Amino acid sequence: MLVKVISLKGINYEGEVDSVNINTESGEITILDNHRPLITVLKKGTAKIIDTKNQTREIEIKSGFLEVHPSNKVSILID
Repeated sequence: MLVKVISLKGINYEGEVDSVNINTESGEITILDNHRPLITVLKKGTAKIIDTKNQTREIEIKSGFLEVHPSNKVSILID
């Protein structure tokens, strides 16, 4: 799936990934390939993104929103 992390400064990350683990207002979730569509509020924490080469990238989040699109794309908007 394609993940794009966008902050006020621009694009922090964009690429094909296997999974995203992130803290939401409802608790910690993991987004995998072909996840159902979803919009949720993020809370402070660290997003863990594992790309298709099994490399991990961690991004600090203060707050934001996450949207899983039906087209197997994930948008993460952060402060």
